[in-house]
Amino acid sequence: MRLRWGDRMEKSAKNPRFCTGCYSFTSEFPGGAEIELTMLFVDVRGSTTIAENMNDTDFSNLMNRFYEAAINVLVREDAFIDKLVGDEVTALFIPGYAGKEHAKRAVMAGKKLLEVTGHVRGQPWVPVGVGIHTGMAWVGSIAGAKGEASDFTALGDNVNVAARLASVAAQGEVVMSDATYEAAKVDNDDLEIRKLELKGKSELIKVRVMKA
Repeated sequence: MRLRWGDRMEKSAKNPRFCTGCYSFTSEFPGGAEIELTMLFVDVRGSTTIAENMNDTDFSNLMNRFYEAAINVLVREDAFIDKLVGDEVTALFIPGYAGKEHAKRAVMAGKKLLEVTGHVRGQPWVPVGVGIHTGMAWVGSIAGAKGEASDFTALGDNVNVAARLASVAAQGEVVMSDATYEAAKVDNDDLEIRKLELKGKSELIKVRVMKA
């Protein structure tokens, strides 16, 4: 549920537009459930080389600016921020919160990410690539040893697909699976079509590539 004025529940760390109670996103499956959703991964291309050519403080400032810009875009599209890992931000577009058009909103977020990082103007202040995939995954809360640590995340093969699409996206590209393209009803027949061999997958994955 959305956070309303007067609600006593705390804002969710995954998206401040929602409350902490959202983690049990269904009363029927309070711990989690297998659902169809859209997953987006955005990462900085060539971050190792960038870090080598900057001092640690400047690189930290750059990454914080990247995190802030990406989170602002994703929060506005009602995504759950899954993780900030190294040079990457991962987000979950869950239909109960992003709506039935979760795939479309993820694609919109991907385009916006290229815009806010300067790729559309041809002057990116940080080079990023985006991967988006729609499919079934288990979404819910997971606990560490003896319940001492917990997190809200998505698990499954389709999560891995989304991550690998981001890894093959070049600077200034949004690489979306055909599943996302169809679900989002993207009205653009000029997108480049590629068939990719992804690590761990026995069959080629058909994707559409949107460029800045």
